[in-house]
Amino acid sequence: MHMLSGRRSFLTSAWFTRWLPFAAPATAAAAKSSRAIYEELGIRPILNFRGTHTTIGASKQWPDLHAAMEEAARSFVSLDELQDKIGERLSKLIGTESAIVTTGTAGAITVGACACIAGSNPTYIRQIPDTTGLKNEVLCLKLHRNGYDHAVRTAGARIIDIDNPERLAEAITPRTAMMYWLGGTSGDYTWPQTISLEDVLKITKPAGVPVLVDAANMLPPFDNLRKLAATGVDLICVSGGKHMRGPQCSGILAGRKDLVSAARLNMSPHSDSLGRPMKVGREEMVGLWLAAEKYSKLDFEALDKECLRQAEYLRDAVSKISGIKTTMEPFDRTRKVRRLVVQWDEKALGITAGEAEKQLWDGTPRIAVQRHSPQGLMFTCFMNDPGDERPAAKRLQEIFRKA
Repeated sequence: MHMLSGRRSFLTSAWFTRWLPFAAPATAAAAKSSRAIYEELGIRPILNFRGTHTTIGASKQWPDLHAAMEEAARSFVSLDELQDKIGERLSKLIGTESAIVTTGTAGAITVGACACIAGSNPTYIRQIPDTTGLKNEVLCLKLHRNGYDHAVRTAGARIIDIDNPERLAEAITPRTAMMYWLGGTSGDYTWPQTISLEDVLKITKPAGVPVLVDAANMLPPFDNLRKLAATGVDLICVSGGKHMRGPQCSGILAGRKDLVSAARLNMSPHSDSLGRPMKVGREEMVGLWLAAEKYSKLDFEALDKECLRQAEYLRDAVSKISGIKTTMEPFDRTRKVRRLVVQWDEKALGITAGEAEKQLWDGTPRIAVQRHSPQGLMFTCFMNDPGDERPAAKRLQEIFRKA
């Protein structure tokens, strides 16, 4: 009784009601540890102008989450009960029948694929990734193939490339388990229009083929998830640790109740399942839930205005250097991301893009950017604190003037 009452008191505590929806953020001093962890390890922190890249931490967790996750760690709880309660809240936010917390988008994709292949059948759950005798084919537009669809193949699925979208219906067979749909990605403004998601659903729904959407790159704004849910897709997979700024290792699988329930049986804490290594702790569940609540209420126009201000500051500072050309990349199809491209004649200025990138990385402060093809550097103003643009502009001026 003590354990359960403690959990309930947390979920309804006065502390939590003070936190949402627009409580003032914790001060920088309060959020800092008294111990210089990275300095102790000999690691230099980074100013992030790459975007939500997992390799450099993807995002900075909301400072407000730290105390809540610490409190969640103090008590034992039933993880199934916690998934139930938090899933109810997440599904209401998104507009789906059900939802669970997963280990990032990739974890959501894998357990979602397991649900479509093995369902809730205990024998099948224990059998995969051996999919002998099971529905194990996953349809995917060739345009949507990407390095992250390995998460589908992890479940033992065989991906069937669809070269001709007009012939999608012909690709559906008795072995078709689901269709994988990439909701958006960086640079998808260059994609040719082939077939819409709505037209896909007109084919898959009557055939009883679930559609799983990788929505990792569909934020911001949060409303994109609600619009996606309204189309009637069967499963939605999204990261909690990128633009949502929840725990780095968290994600959401939302959609049909039967499939989400099956996905839970295919993951931790259930021992004899492929998803057992994809363990989500109570701290991550609580942190993701609170991050989603906060994120769903943000002023995304104000956020974009700040990103634009940072990008324009960089542009104006760098444009003062002779020989530098700056342009803004077009927006992705599903979201606004401010990306500034800096280009120059490498022979004329005596420095290559690779050398400039290395100097940014090796300098003080350490700055992470992306290379731009065919030449130049790209600064993504997407996950930056106000003021980050100033040292970045100063370092660029130093590097080019020295060159």
